[in-house]
Amino acid sequence: MFRLTRPLLNQVRKTTTGLTGLSVHHDPLPELKKTYESTLAALSSIPPSSIYRQGVEVLTQRKLNIVQAANGSIAEAEKQLDEGHIEESLDIAQDELSLVSKMIEWKAWEPLEEKPEPRQWQYFGKESTASTS
Repeated sequence: MFRLTRPLLNQVRKTTTGLTGLSVHHDPLPELKKTYESTLAALSSIPPSSIYRQGVEVLTQRKLNIVQAANGSIAEAEKQLDEGHIEESLDIAQDELSLVSKMIEWKAWEPLEEKPEPRQWQYFGKESTASTS
C-alpha cells in the first residue's frame, strides 16, 4: 500500500492559495483555457483597428498558448504565465473578459462626441503629437 506523507500530500492537493479572498480552484486549467477563448471570441466584436483589441488579443493568445503547452501541468503554467498562483491568473483572465464586455458597451474605439479643449492632451509641458482638428 502506498501512503503519502503530509508534505507530499500537500504537494498533491493544494488546500489554500494563502491569499485572502482567493479560493483554490478544483480544475483551473480548463477554466482558464475557456476564459481565454471567450475573451478572444468577444474581441472579435471590436474593430481590428482598435489598439485595445490588438493588445489584448496578442496577450490573450500568448497566455492561451502557454496554458495549452503546459499539458495539464499547473506548476508549468504558473511558471510560464508568471502571475503567481494559477487562481490569480484565472482572476486576471476573468477581469479582462469583463473589461472586454465593457469596452464593447462603451464603444471605446469610436471618436469622441465632443472635441477636446485645445492643449487638453498636453502633459508636463510637452507638446502633443496628436491632431486635434
